[in-house]
Amino acid sequence: MFKALASYRTVLVLPGVPSLVLAACASRLAGRMFVLAIVLYVLDRFQSAALTGWVAFASMAPGMAISPFAGALLDRVGPARAIIVDMAASAALLVALVVAGIAGQATPMLVLGLVTLFSLTSPLGAAGIRALIPDLVPKDALDRANAIDTSSYALIDVVGPALAGVLFGFAGADATMGVIAALYALASFSLLPLIRLSPARPTSSRGSLIQEAFAGVVYLVRHRSLRSLAIAYALYQASWGILLVAVPVLVIRELGAGPTSDSIVGALWAVAGLAGGIAALWAGHLRTEDRERSLLAIGALLTAVAIYPLSVSFGLESLAIGLVIVGFLAGPIDVSVLSIRQRRTDPEWFGRVLAVSMSLNMSGMPLGSAVGGLVVATSPPLAFALAALASIAAAIAAYCLIPERQTA
Repeated sequence: MFKALASYRTVLVLPGVPSLVLAACASRLAGRMFVLAIVLYVLDRFQSAALTGWVAFASMAPGMAISPFAGALLDRVGPARAIIVDMAASAALLVALVVAGIAGQATPMLVLGLVTLFSLTSPLGAAGIRALIPDLVPKDALDRANAIDTSSYALIDVVGPALAGVLFGFAGADATMGVIAALYALASFSLLPLIRLSPARPTSSRGSLIQEAFAGVVYLVRHRSLRSLAIAYALYQASWGILLVAVPVLVIRELGAGPTSDSIVGALWAVAGLAGGIAALWAGHLRTEDRERSLLAIGALLTAVAIYPLSVSFGLESLAIGLVIVGFLAGPIDVSVLSIRQRRTDPEWFGRVLAVSMSLNMSGMPLGSAVGGLVVATSPPLAFALAALASIAAAIAAYCLIPERQTA
């Protein structure tokens, strides 16, 4: 089967895959634009790095907290239906933010509230897309499918920040949020053909939503590979959370606030995303099975060096070089994480476990953003140093905790 699926083109024409790719790209473009746009939104309207960090935290942490319930819902109703709910809710909440901005009612508390609600459905989309991949692609083609998935994410990392920065700088906050809402609506409609291809998953025992959510958490906690992966990758994502806030603040301090700074911030993240996309496609050609741990550990360690001291050594030039390296290393790291999670999870538990696993894996990002917002206001170099330390800790955790083989 793997020989029959030797090319990326063959994987892309499998039934349901084109619709999934379109939905994933539209929703991820919206999400990637939102991550940068909400940071610029708060910095522009409230001029507070600390508040920016807390808003970034609120955009991620609440959804992670309820991810066990999201996973149980994924298995009950099927990934496609669950993702549609997430996309529609996200579009509606962003429309509400636009209306509040136009009416002059976008207070810090209102923004925090809307962003928190936005976060609550996010595990459905994030885990649902990854849960759909094994439904549509044969097991032996997972590396190629995950490389396509990761590279498309990286492509979005190119287009998303650049588009968000330019739109925000020249069209304004409300117009930017409106475009993001429209992308979520497009993703919702494009997923409709997949409903019949992603039915509810049968489970060994059907209980209440709370029981199933708890069962998913217990499965992950008892699973050595997934438990260790959550620790290592969360530490790695803490680095990204700090950079999410620290990079715009550093650029604004160098150049001053305005359209130019907003566009440069977007361009920096775009170049990093391009590097990640190239690296992900390269990683897809490798056989990662039983080598995921080494790729993750080495990549995280090199990421630490790229963040500090390289990124803060000689102004915006070193920042650009550092982010390119960080982005490039993210490609093989993400392919390894996706593959090890899918290979070592019982298919019956995909929805419940992937939602919990992905949220725990990403839990470091909102914490990093909160810490980064507090620290960068005082010392940007210290914020970058903390980001590097988090990546070093991730490398140690990956190598020491994750089993090398698929026996755990």
